[in-house]
Amino acid sequence: MCGIFGYIGSKDPLTVCLKGLEQLEYRGYDSTGIAGVIAGKIASYKEAGKISLLKQKINLRSLELAIGHTRWATHGKVSQENAHPHVDASQSIALVHNGIIENYSSLRDGLKRQGVLFASETDSEVIVQLVSSFYRGDLCKAVQQTLPLLHGAFAIALIHKDHPDQILVAARESPLAIGFDDEHTESIVSSDPNAFLGRAFNVLFLHDDEIACVQKGRVHLFDQKLVPIAKKIERFETDYQTPSKEGFEHFMLKEIYEQPKTIQNAMFGRADPNFEKFGFSEEEIKSFKNVWILGCGTSAHAGSIGAMYFEDLAKLPASCDIASEARYRDPILGPDTLVIGISQSGETADTLAAIREAKKQGCKILGICNVLHSTLTREATGSIFLKAGPEISVCSTKAFSSQLVVLNLLALHFAHVRGCLAPGEADSYLAELKKIPEQIQEVMQQAPTLQKLAKKYAHYHDFFFMGRRYMFRAAQEAALKLKEISYVNANGYPAGELKHGPLALVNPQLPIVAFCSNMKTQEKILSNLMEVKARGGPILAFAPKQLKEVAAVADDVVWLPSTLDELAPFASTIAGQLLAYFIAKEKGCDIDQPRNLAKSVTVE
Repeated sequence: MCGIFGYIGSKDPLTVCLKGLEQLEYRGYDSTGIAGVIAGKIASYKEAGKISLLKQKINLRSLELAIGHTRWATHGKVSQENAHPHVDASQSIALVHNGIIENYSSLRDGLKRQGVLFASETDSEVIVQLVSSFYRGDLCKAVQQTLPLLHGAFAIALIHKDHPDQILVAARESPLAIGFDDEHTESIVSSDPNAFLGRAFNVLFLHDDEIACVQKGRVHLFDQKLVPIAKKIERFETDYQTPSKEGFEHFMLKEIYEQPKTIQNAMFGRADPNFEKFGFSEEEIKSFKNVWILGCGTSAHAGSIGAMYFEDLAKLPASCDIASEARYRDPILGPDTLVIGISQSGETADTLAAIREAKKQGCKILGICNVLHSTLTREATGSIFLKAGPEISVCSTKAFSSQLVVLNLLALHFAHVRGCLAPGEADSYLAELKKIPEQIQEVMQQAPTLQKLAKKYAHYHDFFFMGRRYMFRAAQEAALKLKEISYVNANGYPAGELKHGPLALVNPQLPIVAFCSNMKTQEKILSNLMEVKARGGPILAFAPKQLKEVAAVADDVVWLPSTLDELAPFASTIAGQLLAYFIAKEKGCDIDQPRNLAKSVTVE
């Protein structure tokens, strides 16, 4: 969470910094601010609220350089005082910070005993006050003395009124990139390297406790002992296009409707026998004894379905863990375990931490993500990209369906390499998979029906989603979509567990959203629906066309295309996405930027 951007160069720093922050706003939009140096003084302005509000009010001209920040609140409420940048007590240093300082309370108490006055509730202000306490004319030295005192993950950028020619940056377990041009006229610092797109830049990435002094078109790098170091430089020359809703009311709706295309993109070049190279040989694929998949939120739901793909198709034991829990486990792992990390952004802090623990145990890591140059792709043994294009809405839609495609085809590829498929089995399966984009179009044609149902169900405060096997995970994902953007309590549950507690909740004020497209368990799900109906719960069913019996039980039915059990999550979850969208719209919620959330979760 949170976005850092800094600029020093021949262009107007304020203009460049504002544009950079707009590209990073997906990381947090509780508050935002910019600081720079003007005539030997620190000048800053910050606001609680989105960047659009800052742009209306900020009036910092003739900056010699600038650092900016868009915040997702961790320590301290959303307020102007807690917004970044933070300035030290002497008004000499301004700092922006991503991450969490775990021992900030004890550090703060120690500084207070020295007479330091704090202006915010944040852990971030502790850093700038510490740097100030160590400063004796050498800013690099002051930062170097501060870093060992900080416990936790962080990325920082700071400026000093007496050094208007440099931005100091440092990082630990948090992404931070530096870009500079060939002409030595400008340099940029960003927590997301994709903020460099549209420029021909040389880019490098900071590792743990490394420090960089960034000047116009130049970067001086140091290790934690301030010994100069050299780093590999990557070249960015990709064009950047400003995201457009292209006539849709919200990015989320646009991205839902893009899925027939993005699913085809995810399929391209990934059908046996010519699956694209992704960093693993056939010998390695044959050597794996089990698969461990890691992800958070939507990616964890995709991973749970992916684990079933590996077991059902490749006959390979597989499991999926939520990364924030997995990183504190002590699982039995080794070189014969393939660990798959799934992250749309490639920057999810808990997922990165979990795969780092797995690497220590000798595991090979496969990264599945949507963003080039991300931390996940740099740290994994091999990578597969979703090719879904930028996903702007905080609520993930097209990335999820692309993750399912990649996991599906990857499991099929493993099955092929490991000799688990009967003659012709892969061809018939792929033929069904290739029908998915057309089936999604069928679901989208039911948007008016789903919008009408949304009007009927929008007044409820609680929802219960249920399904079996593949449909259980689809129900979990659909419930997440609804709670993310509608702010209602929605829970996904395995339908077979209904009698083991949740049935106590069923009443006329609790709608049951049932996902019924698992062929193997259709009779069982119908029995579960009868149990709900007997207790007065309103039922909205998402069911395949051939399951006519559901109409006699459910209050409302959305009919979906029939397909294989393994492929049923596509139509079901996309119907769930549309339902969530229309309910959120009916309730007047901020759909693309829901409260308290951010697109990329870069803190634990």
